Amino acid sequence: MPQLSLEQEQALIEREYAELIEGYLASNHRRKVDIIERAFKFARKAHSGVRRRSGEPYILHPIAVARIVSREIGLGSTSICAALLHDVVEDTDYTVEDIEQQFGPKIAELVEGLTKISGGIFGARASAQAENFRKLLLTMSHDIRVVLIKMADRLHNMRTLGSMAPNKQYKIAGETLYIYAPLAHRLGLFAIKTELEDLSFKYEHPADYSHICSLLKDTEEKREAVYKDFAKPIHERLHEMGLSYEAKARVKSVYSIWRKMETKHVPFEEIYDLYAMRIIFDTPADGSVGEKEMCYRIYAALTDLYRPHPERTRDWVSVPKANGYSALHVTLMGPDGNWVEVQIRSRRMDEIAEKGFAAHWKYKIGGNVEEENELTVWLRTIKDILDDPTPNSLDFLDTLKLNLFSSEIVVFTPDGELLTLPAGATVLDVAYTLHSELGNHCIAGKVNHKLVGLSHQLNSGDQVEVLTSRTQTPKPEWATFLSTAKAKSRLRKELRRVRQPFVERGSTIFNQFLADNNITLNNDVLTKILGRYQVPSRDELFYQLGTGQASIDDYLNVNTSSRARSLVSRLLKLGSSLTKSKKSGKKSVEDNDADRNVRAIDTHQIIELHDADGNGGEANYVVAPCCRPIPGDDVMGYLRADGNLEIHALTCPEAEKLKATHGDRLVAVKWRDVRRDFVACLHVEGIDRRGLLKELTGVITSQHDIDMRRLNIEASGEVFTCEIDAKVSDTSQVDALCSALLKIKGVKRAERIRTTA
Repeated sequence: MPQLSLEQEQALIEREYAELIEGYLASNHRRKVDIIERAFKFARKAHSGVRRRSGEPYILHPIAVARIVSREIGLGSTSICAALLHDVVEDTDYTVEDIEQQFGPKIAELVEGLTKISGGIFGARASAQAENFRKLLLTMSHDIRVVLIKMADRLHNMRTLGSMAPNKQYKIAGETLYIYAPLAHRLGLFAIKTELEDLSFKYEHPADYSHICSLLKDTEEKREAVYKDFAKPIHERLHEMGLSYEAKARVKSVYSIWRKMETKHVPFEEIYDLYAMRIIFDTPADGSVGEKEMCYRIYAALTDLYRPHPERTRDWVSVPKANGYSALHVTLMGPDGNWVEVQIRSRRMDEIAEKGFAAHWKYKIGGNVEEENELTVWLRTIKDILDDPTPNSLDFLDTLKLNLFSSEIVVFTPDGELLTLPAGATVLDVAYTLHSELGNHCIAGKVNHKLVGLSHQLNSGDQVEVLTSRTQTPKPEWATFLSTAKAKSRLRKELRRVRQPFVERGSTIFNQFLADNNITLNNDVLTKILGRYQVPSRDELFYQLGTGQASIDDYLNVNTSSRARSLVSRLLKLGSSLTKSKKSGKKSVEDNDADRNVRAIDTHQIIELHDADGNGGEANYVVAPCCRPIPGDDVMGYLRADGNLEIHALTCPEAEKLKATHGDRLVAVKWRDVRRDFVACLHVEGIDRRGLLKELTGVITSQHDIDMRRLNIEASGEVFTCEIDAKVSDTSQVDALCSALLKIKGVKRAERIRTTA
């Protein structure tokens, strides 16, 4: 922001605070301005003289967070005060006790909860542990307002992310997409979830973001004309019905458009559901017509005007989503021949859809709120995950995401109990959802009275009966067809219980071996030993030793070459010497080499990627095998433990995990003068005919002088599909090749498959 005088800064602070109070007074919360005023003055004094990275006074951040909490989430004075004070304990000398003395136990409790969850998965030490994220989820079960305020804090940080270093932008945007956006979705904060996704996309793929924004702007006039033609008959019919309503077009978010272009492999021009119509009605004050009946009346009127899509009607009025979302969706054929989704909501449904569970409190009657039961059920599931002592933070986050961001189906037990599950859930998911023991002993199921296997995927409306046997025991391979976080958590817990005696026996064998040979081990060398045994973890090594599947003595003395025996012996001795040298404060040669590699890269700078220069200088990067990026792709660097800089495409699923969990190792990078060839995978499809393969290969090898490394083509009926691995220099060469292939008669699609993992 431009440099302001002290008087201008003070005026700005007062103006921002006045807007906060103005918004609060416009809400239907009780007027408790005095305590908000005291919290503002307290925070202003505590943060006096402190500035954000952008140069603005720090107090503007808590004010902005409080405004989001008030206006965009709909919380009251207690949460506004906690938002104003949320950084005081962490960043100043004030304590939680000071907050409690000044503002009472409830506000102090919220501030303490927010202070506890700073850092960890949301801070600089993101890769160290998932413990602080567990703390966040535990506080949710105690007071959901903690996570709502944290969501507001992240939203404002994303809105002001431009002042951060590029590697920090990757980290914060990555963990926002990986954790915060799904969490906002699960809490029903649709508007915040959409903005978080768009802002993350803006910083990760600035060129694509700008391109789609310009396309939306260019097509805005045409889109509005199409919408008016579609909406005019609907307005006339609803006016005839005498409804009090609001109707508007909702344009698809930039991130959603990009995701559809990427996943469906279609250009912007082929995305026809760029907008949806939303009808928000007011229920009659006399109560003569209920919400549900009014939704169906409007549905009947719409389907009299336009033909509905038979498979794209969604009734979330009768059965709301697990995050509380309730509406009736119908997809209609518009006058231009394209399908348009119409969302029918009451005013109450719309507020809950936009502001999530915070809006539920506005409508509760006598403290008995049906919608809050859904939140309680979800929090119970979260606590079930937290009870699983998963040591690996990535496993923990992956398990959690199963319950954060998934499409849902609704199934029924034989007794008529309704279960909401992620799409793709199986009979075994149902068994574990009902009870751990049902899951552990499940042998099959009956779906709609037909016998099916454990891995049978369910559809909405299925009636599911679980069949068990006392002799059945859980199998590790069951994890491959489980979709719910609760089921995976409970299966892991039971497998660990069964394996534990063998793990303990193997641990005894291993430790005895170390003691007999006077060896002390450190974690680095243990990792190398696990690699030699080809096992993923210490527990797996112990399990194999405990069950007799592996033997240290056999490995060293019988089944391996002298070279392998020597290697393991050196590793064991190295472990001992490393430990001793660290105790004495000295570093080994290996330690110094590793440190030298790590220190060679400044993670705060944008690193220019270059190849070997022919004069002994080596390339300063390695290409990640999971996504195989090429020059022209949006990429990021990840500093591996061995000191190498590994380059990932920003869209790579593995990169998404790294951004959310290893933020301290991310490096902003850009292609400089990279001239070597890369392998790109192309997907080509179209109408089959004689001589087509010859033309395809001719265009690639003769016209464009490109070497092919792999070609796989097959035809089914009149349609062919083809995958080609080609050696290219950058994305522009790929684009030119795809354009040339599309000119071949019969070819309907030619594109690069960006992620091969």
